[in-house]
Amino acid sequence: MNNDNTSKTPFVWEGATIYFLLTDRFYNGDTSNDLNFNRTQTPGKLRGFEGGDIIGIIKKIDEGYFDKLGINVIWLTPIVEQIHGGVDEGTGLSYGYHGYWARDWTALDPNFGTREDLANLVKKAHAKGIRIMLDGVINHTGPVTPEDPIWPEDWVRTGVVCDYKSFANTTMCTLVDNLPDVRTESTQNVELPTFLLEKWKNEGRYDKEIASLEEFFKRTNYPRSPKYYIIKWLTDYILEFGIDGYRADTVKHTEEIVWIDFRKQCDYAFETWKKNHPSEILDQNPFYTIAEVYGYEISNGQDYDFGDRKVNYFQHGFNCMINFEFKRDTQNDYEVIFSKYSEKLHNELKGYSVLNYVSSHDDPDPFDAHRNRTYESGTKLLLSPGISQVYYGDESGRSLVIEGTEGDATLRSLMNWEDIQSNEETQKILWHWQKLGQFRRNHPAIGAGIHNMISAKPYIFSRSYTNGNYTDQVVIGLDLGIGVKELPVDSIFKDGTKLKDSFSGQEIEVQDGKAFVHSEFGLVLLELR
Repeated sequence: MNNDNTSKTPFVWEGATIYFLLTDRFYNGDTSNDLNFNRTQTPGKLRGFEGGDIIGIIKKIDEGYFDKLGINVIWLTPIVEQIHGGVDEGTGLSYGYHGYWARDWTALDPNFGTREDLANLVKKAHAKGIRIMLDGVINHTGPVTPEDPIWPEDWVRTGVVCDYKSFANTTMCTLVDNLPDVRTESTQNVELPTFLLEKWKNEGRYDKEIASLEEFFKRTNYPRSPKYYIIKWLTDYILEFGIDGYRADTVKHTEEIVWIDFRKQCDYAFETWKKNHPSEILDQNPFYTIAEVYGYEISNGQDYDFGDRKVNYFQHGFNCMINFEFKRDTQNDYEVIFSKYSEKLHNELKGYSVLNYVSSHDDPDPFDAHRNRTYESGTKLLLSPGISQVYYGDESGRSLVIEGTEGDATLRSLMNWEDIQSNEETQKILWHWQKLGQFRRNHPAIGAGIHNMISAKPYIFSRSYTNGNYTDQVVIGLDLGIGVKELPVDSIFKDGTKLKDSFSGQEIEVQDGKAFVHSEFGLVLLELR
């Protein structure tokens, strides 16, 4: 596996494969929690709760679904308590099934599960070497409905809708009508909303919540302003459950300083959790943060440009940013993508990373919207330098075009488990993604290493990664045709080296600087055996 005979592959965030799923749409593991808070109105198509939950994710972990796909991080949409009512955005009624409409950051929405479920999820995932990444929203509350009160005036602003033409008109405004914008710029002390205090009293946890807030503000010396309450509530999930990372939502819609404080409290919570759970620590990786700055592209380097000012989010608390350029780059040849990404990540972005994706929950223009290029999607995504995001169903050709839906709902259909069980073509696609995914998981060199082209035609390249005394090197050939393939490997592997082609399972030995592989596949993944 690697040159110093260490059998354990270290987990390297920069080479991770993250599985991103909508908690409500992945798998319904517990039908008894499907209806809560009298959410009984008929929603627009795919705009209500469909039953997916944390127990469903656990069941798929237990089945080994993620292992077989080579996944080492699961990122799930927010699981905090959502608004109870729904809103009609002209597309039929919508409920907060997606998790981005918080009502109470300190509680889990019963539709998604319980605290016990979350604790169980983290334990089960960790036992298989899989990290858990939650999704955090600080920018806005959920919409106002007849069942859901508006937060007080000193907490949120309403009315001014963003026009995105400047920094101020991207941060001090509401994303859309009726999505109250948290006054994240405020440094004044604010009281907690009455409805929240009443709720905590009814649930018998008022004293505990208040005492915990007292302790937080005393320790940090922060003013009791809206952002600090929310930062406290979000980082409590790290403190209590030992989650490994946060994906932060709508990052460019708040002042960048918010995220420095967020990061500081994430780190504090993670270190404290590790101190309190010494036997459960997976490794010495620090807490990991990924920013969703809509429209950021790897070609921008470290800065995001608002038009009237630039902001470097990497230097404001983030290890990684979602790369909105990858789905366009995917139209290019392998070498164009791979060399560009390797070059950017090891120079301009050194020490940081980007998250690449081909489809997502709110990108209306995915690569391969009609799922005609699923094999190519898998090869390009999973072999690209950077972190790969597998959006649930990328690996199984789940349809992104659902008739009768409006807007984002079309991207959020139920996971196609039946196809996986019974459709032969789906099974072939999944097998392809699994082979690449496992190879990627076993070799940090793929996402975190340096790319070198060995030969343009046939297309063969190497990836090399070194960290301390750990070294990882692989040679990969693509579009080589079936039958005997001859790969020049002398730049990486010496004569007599025993190799395995992880794609076909064939074992070989290097002769005259070459590896000869005889397989029915055009794809070769060479590793030490």
